[in-house]
Amino acid sequence: MSWMASLRLTVAEDVLSVAGFLLLLWAGWAGDRAAKAIGWAAMLALVGAAVVTLPALMNGAMGPGASAFYGQYADDAFAAFAKLLIYASAIGCLLIAPAFFAKLGQHRAEYPVLLLLAVLGMGLMVSATNLITLYIGLELNSLAAYVMAAMLRGNERSAEAGLKYFVLGALASGILLFGMSLTYGFAGTTSFAGIHAAFHGPMQLGATFGMVFVLVGLGFKMSAVPMHMWTPDVYEGAPTPVTTFFSTAPKVAAMALTMRVLLGPFGAQVHSWQPIIITAALASIVVGALGAIGQRNIKRLLAYSSINNVGFILIGLAAATPAGAAAMLVYLAIYVAMSLGAFVAVLMLKDVDGNQLEDIGDLAGLSGQRKVLSACLAMLMFSLAGIPPLFGFWGKFVVFQAAVAAGLVPLAAIGIAASVIGAFYYLKIVKLMYFDEPAGRALGKSGWEHQAVLAICAAFVSPIGYLLTKWLGGLAAVAASALFHT
Repeated sequence: MSWMASLRLTVAEDVLSVAGFLLLLWAGWAGDRAAKAIGWAAMLALVGAAVVTLPALMNGAMGPGASAFYGQYADDAFAAFAKLLIYASAIGCLLIAPAFFAKLGQHRAEYPVLLLLAVLGMGLMVSATNLITLYIGLELNSLAAYVMAAMLRGNERSAEAGLKYFVLGALASGILLFGMSLTYGFAGTTSFAGIHAAFHGPMQLGATFGMVFVLVGLGFKMSAVPMHMWTPDVYEGAPTPVTTFFSTAPKVAAMALTMRVLLGPFGAQVHSWQPIIITAALASIVVGALGAIGQRNIKRLLAYSSINNVGFILIGLAAATPAGAAAMLVYLAIYVAMSLGAFVAVLMLKDVDGNQLEDIGDLAGLSGQRKVLSACLAMLMFSLAGIPPLFGFWGKFVVFQAAVAAGLVPLAAIGIAASVIGAFYYLKIVKLMYFDEPAGRALGKSGWEHQAVLAICAAFVSPIGYLLTKWLGGLAAVAASALFHT
């Protein structure tokens, strides 16, 4: 394939690269006074990237025709599905950020540029078909994320979050790189197709260790137990718009990359990695549910909720079937809306002076003063708990259905039983809002951006979302089939 043909397949990344470079120059020239305009320009770039990405999904692109740069990059339907979720998450996070940073007097021009570069890295991650491309994309995303976590320069919690994320992220990156080195040593290639061919038979012990180390590195990015320890501290300390971003787009990228790695190069070794995924899934569900029960900070609670949801998504991966992969993509789409909406609701919890409120006790009696916000947040909590008729129930249903179809009935049964634990803390928030005496603190008003994003997310997770099941399931099935195309 010619270089021009490859560049045509990577046009979404080309758009984001050029936009990131131009916006960086703009930020350096105009400074923070242009931060809002740069944010809107970044959103425009993301919309452009989404427009050029959509045809690959709608046309079901897969196979050699979707491969670029000599098998290092894939512009297939699977990557397109993941990228569209990433772009949608990033646009939402850019939209809600200015009001938060402006209140603190720290609306930096570099924030939208860093977010754009992080999204560029995620695009490379989900399209990677070579270990080198995988690592470049992951590091591009990580380096931007470390700075974003510490964006509030004078805030101790933000600095602590950035430092913790950097140290633990560097450790995970080293583990991943070591696993990639072992994999390369035993396979003799960094190409996913070549690794799959090399590991088609029984794996040597060293190659198995390589696969496990790769899984550990990816597990850190997913916040899967036992690589989850950074999540509550970073989510609590980072600025809330950054936390919103961390809980959505990078989760999609890490999960999609893990799917591509395990179902691609290690696709013939399901019996080797399936027990690891099952263990991580169950541990994430239980730890996420139990860890959230005693939390007083709502951002920490949502961090454990994120860990809990990762466990449910991994059940689909444990199935190792096209149906399981499609179920994961459906769940991810619903999870992005639930998580984005929940954090936007947190951003809207402000006192009359516009100061951010994060204590769960501040939600007491909220329904008496802010009926619409309370209704939307209650809907999101019920959806995260997987309670019908909210759309979050459908995400859990398709994942459990795929597990049962793959013969993993005990896993599905344990997952269903464990989901009851998680429902406790979601229902506790609803109980606080509707049945406790009013705290009378969260009385501050929010801008139209927050209201619009919350309304869209709440509508998506409401029973109205079921109108999209056939359409969303069809797109997910097309995307998942690209992973199993030989």
